[in-house]
Amino acid sequence: MDMTHAEAWDGEDLSSPAQEVKRAMGGFLSELKAFQAEITEKVEKQEEKMTKMERKSLTAARPVLAATDYDAPHQKAFDAYLRSGDDDGLRGLELEGKSMSTAVNSDGGYLVDPATAEKIKSVLHSGASIRAIATVVNVEATSYDVLVDTTDLGAGWADETTATSETGTPTIDRISIPLYELSALPKASQRLLDDAAFDIESWLAGRIAEKFARAEASAFINGDGVDKPTGFLTHTSVNNDVWTWGNLGYVPTGVDGALGNGDAIIDLVYALGAEYRAKGTFVMNSKTAGAVRKLKDGDGRFLWSDGLAAGEPARLLGYPVLIAEDMPDIAIGADAIAFGDFGAGYTVAERPDLRVLRDPFSAKPNVLFYATKRVGGDVSDFAAIKLLRYAIS
Repeated sequence: MDMTHAEAWDGEDLSSPAQEVKRAMGGFLSELKAFQAEITEKVEKQEEKMTKMERKSLTAARPVLAATDYDAPHQKAFDAYLRSGDDDGLRGLELEGKSMSTAVNSDGGYLVDPATAEKIKSVLHSGASIRAIATVVNVEATSYDVLVDTTDLGAGWADETTATSETGTPTIDRISIPLYELSALPKASQRLLDDAAFDIESWLAGRIAEKFARAEASAFINGDGVDKPTGFLTHTSVNNDVWTWGNLGYVPTGVDGALGNGDAIIDLVYALGAEYRAKGTFVMNSKTAGAVRKLKDGDGRFLWSDGLAAGEPARLLGYPVLIAEDMPDIAIGADAIAFGDFGAGYTVAERPDLRVLRDPFSAKPNVLFYATKRVGGDVSDFAAIKLLRYAIS
């Protein structure tokens, strides 16, 4: 290109083909810049979306019980409510819409924080209660229905020429387990609550758990079903030889108020159907266990064996033993030992929430904490539990 052409290029004085090329190049560059800006904007939006999703997934995966920044505001607000009745923090958390924070209940107090509720739940599960071996379900309704097939479906053999006859129809039994309110009312002095060194959450969880555990353990065995769960010993029991659905079958020891040589325990085990026996557990109190563990077989070997590891239950005839102090003592006619698959035979239904209402007025200078939860329980399979009766027949 000579000087004339160069000067013409700078001054826009080009021949017609050159102008067209420049014009085309300019349009291409403009479109390229616009496309690049559009791609950059889409990438930035996608990165922002991925960042939000990552934060959300990390929050969801975070353990509820961990002492994290997420839990700190909640625990601080709940602690302030317990100590002084200050509910501003609780209401603020509710307005923020945090799913795991306390919800305000105008007439029922406040839902406790997840850590405290879990402390109480863990104590209830680890305590010596039927809850430890029963089926436990969380429900949001006022009752829980269990559907049980009480009869077998009919069946028969057939060949190519014989007409198939109608077989029996199974019977479905509905067992409804209503939920009842379980409450505890521990108290503490305001001076103690004002002490910052006092771990009020642990204290409250311990007191409530102790009260709830004792009340539940008793109700699941002996409850009459009036404003409390129905205990399995409350149901009518009949000799296992004439057992029918709706009753619990018992095996007599053959001696009034005594166990005899222990053969009745073996009879009790095999009175339970094979489908339940594999998951069978003995239930008795400490006094009965003290008498049973002295029993020996014909070769002088004890029927009872202690757990080989810490926390492992003792075993009787190879089956685990649950020591439940609410079982009756050995006496004439007492059903002092139960054996069965309690996971199938007894169901505990409960609401997962726990409420606490602070009352600084009714017991001055102390502050009352009214804690409530809803729980129910009943036999869900009458064939899965058998009793040993200390009687001749």
